[in-house]
Amino acid sequence: MRKLLPLLVLLASSPVYAEVIVPARTIRAREIIMAEDLVRKSIDIVGSLSDPSKIVGQEARVVLYAGRPIQPGDIGPPAIVSRNDLIILIFSRGPLRIATEGRALGRGAAGETVRAMNMVSRTTVTGTILANGTIEVH
Repeated sequence: MRKLLPLLVLLASSPVYAEVIVPARTIRAREIIMAEDLVRKSIDIVGSLSDPSKIVGQEARVVLYAGRPIQPGDIGPPAIVSRNDLIILIFSRGPLRIATEGRALGRGAAGETVRAMNMVSRTTVTGTILANGTIEVH
């Protein structure tokens, strides 16, 4: 057993290489990632994305540099609401449903929380972006 210990330490300390997906070119933040923007590379970075189907069609949240691994937090679904967009605010409680015009104070994708200003009362509210671009007020 004593002779196996140095071998185990050697195996545990050596880097493990895996194929990951890296950008073929620099991709600016807020750009939609296409299949031709990606290449495979053998590298030893833990946590990098290796499945192109999870990357293609997503939006870069930060600048992605050519040849550097893509981490899960670097990408996300494309934003459908941008800052200063005029949007519809919806408040629902039981049978009551109120809709009014608002202005987005942030940027986000469906399901994300964003602040918005009610254009009538000038009140700032927080809500969730729906798939159709409206904001459901909490």
